[in-house]
Amino acid sequence: MNFSEIKSIIAARARELGIAEYEIYYMSSDDTTVETLNREINGFSSGTRGGICLRVVASGKLGYAATELIEENEIAMLPERAKDNAKYVEKPDTVGIFEGSASYEEQRVPEYNPMSARELKEYAKLVADKLFSESDKVVNGTASRAVATGFEIRIANSHGLDLSTSCGINAALAEAVVSVGDEMQSAYSIEELKRDNVEGSVDKMVSRTVKDALDKIGANSVESGKYNVLFDGKQMRALLSVFSSAFSARQVLDGMSMLKGKLGEAVASDVVTVTDDPQREGLSIGTTFDAEGVATHRKAVIESGILKTYLHNRETALAMGTESTANASKGDYSSPVSIMPHSFCIEAGDKSFDELLALVGDGIYVTELQGLHAGANPITGDFSLQSAGFMIRGGKICEAVKSFTVAGNFFTLLKGIEALSDKIELAVPTGFTGFGAPAALVRDMSVSGK
Repeated sequence: MNFSEIKSIIAARARELGIAEYEIYYMSSDDTTVETLNREINGFSSGTRGGICLRVVASGKLGYAATELIEENEIAMLPERAKDNAKYVEKPDTVGIFEGSASYEEQRVPEYNPMSARELKEYAKLVADKLFSESDKVVNGTASRAVATGFEIRIANSHGLDLSTSCGINAALAEAVVSVGDEMQSAYSIEELKRDNVEGSVDKMVSRTVKDALDKIGANSVESGKYNVLFDGKQMRALLSVFSSAFSARQVLDGMSMLKGKLGEAVASDVVTVTDDPQREGLSIGTTFDAEGVATHRKAVIESGILKTYLHNRETALAMGTESTANASKGDYSSPVSIMPHSFCIEAGDKSFDELLALVGDGIYVTELQGLHAGANPITGDFSLQSAGFMIRGGKICEAVKSFTVAGNFFTLLKGIEALSDKIELAVPTGFTGFGAPAALVRDMSVSGK
């Protein structure tokens, strides 16, 4: 059954039931994964999942009904089920079904060309072989993974809105375990596999992963105290990810964000700009509309330290007397509408990495943060995280250090950022949400070591 047939069936049944406003939301995803352990393929999975969610306005309330079974009888039952479900909703609907934006951007992300199972097996094995060939210190426990993930979303409603998007990504993961003497260490990296340079991507990822693991060998402990701390871009984006919910207008309205009442105020140092860009250059995942059909656009959330906007869906925008920022999101086809960023990034600064090291002088370069979800409170902003990295002396990276704790508050950290590197570390996106950040220098942070 194609989408046109689905629309026709629902429209006809909605008319019979006197439903004037409705929305059809269709989502599907295709995932294929190949895993290796110690050079041998030890895992393979492939599948398609998805379905349809129908939202209807009935008696002033919003009713939902969803199904994975795309058959005529099942689709025809959705309007009645959604209308019945509206009876049990306590909260009245305030926004109705969206009529559509005045215009939508052109899709700029590249067309998705998924790798076949055969190709994924080949590349997973290639990563594994190269990991073992990179160093004779690489030992058993080393693993790799190759993944192809694609998405399709369609939204159609009673106002004539009809939107569609599709995108996807091919990626690989390398995890190296190294052994030197009686010490073992590990590291991992994830890299998008672009068809025009797969071998180059693999070589870069493998070299970085093995080096990162070897660099941890012989790590020392750290004396407790106050240090100038240089967070690498991966760790800054991890912190941004954990505390990104504070920028949600829903969290603000519910009194669960430290940013409540801070619009127009300085919430970060003036070198910090945070943007949300649904079609960020360099990423293969992106969309021109959100989960309510609102046209997406690039926006500055923090600009030169000033909080410019929260992230809104239509409901929170109405509650705060503003416009939606097109950040409505659905975890899957049957989920209620929530709020999520698209590509949420701290923008690059103007310092090279060597210039940042020189500014640090003496301090710690943090390359690993552990226990982010257990050791960080997204509501208060407080964090206390087990960390690893390197000492910095005289502006130079020196010996590896481990098992120290970096503690602070994310919102205080934003205000304390003195300088940012000129390169953003973008994460391979999860679904339609991704994060990125440059390396960041923060002075006088509390570090607990020996």
